[in-house]
Amino acid sequence: MARYTGPQWRLSRRLGFSTLETGKELAKRPYAPGQHGQKRKKQTEYGSQLAEKQKVRHMYGVNEKQFHNTFKRAGKMEGITGYNFFCLLESRLDNVVYRLGFATTRRQARQLVNHGHITLNGVKTDIASCHVKVGDVVAVREKSRNLDIIKASLAAMTHVPGFVEVDADKMEGKLVRLPERSELNQEINEALIVEYYNRLG
Repeated sequence: MARYTGPQWRLSRRLGFSTLETGKELAKRPYAPGQHGQKRKKQTEYGSQLAEKQKVRHMYGVNEKQFHNTFKRAGKMEGITGYNFFCLLESRLDNVVYRLGFATTRRQARQLVNHGHITLNGVKTDIASCHVKVGDVVAVREKSRNLDIIKASLAAMTHVPGFVEVDADKMEGKLVRLPERSELNQEINEALIVEYYNRLG
């Protein structure tokens, strides 16, 4: 399945969940789009598991194959699979760029990476799914530091998560530790995603 590139607000309304994590999409109309949007049927157990998986997949902007491969990788790690899964998603380069405030959305962060505006430990990296390790330095390339979109994003930044550090003047930052579960989206029940993939076998 290809990555979703349609209207993000419409998608959030269909899922009943803010994929941008701002809540703006559901502020005025907290129900699914379309003629029958307010007449939602009760979900089955499988339906709720699938919906939870779709929420996280669209929130991080990952296609189905990458998402499933990331889950399988999390299952091979020591510890709790659901938490490991979140840590792997959070340590993607595009997500770290978003968390550092260089972009206002993950989709915008992915575009910055794909267009070669970001460096990882001083090396230009244009692979959005690249894994960032604790201590790695993520920065805006020197020739890209005058981009208005990055300046505007840094100016609008109001909160920096505790697991990253950013120097807005130098336009660089790093992942200082793995996030705690309490620092991530509390609306997600990752146990349902584990059940979904366990059901598939």
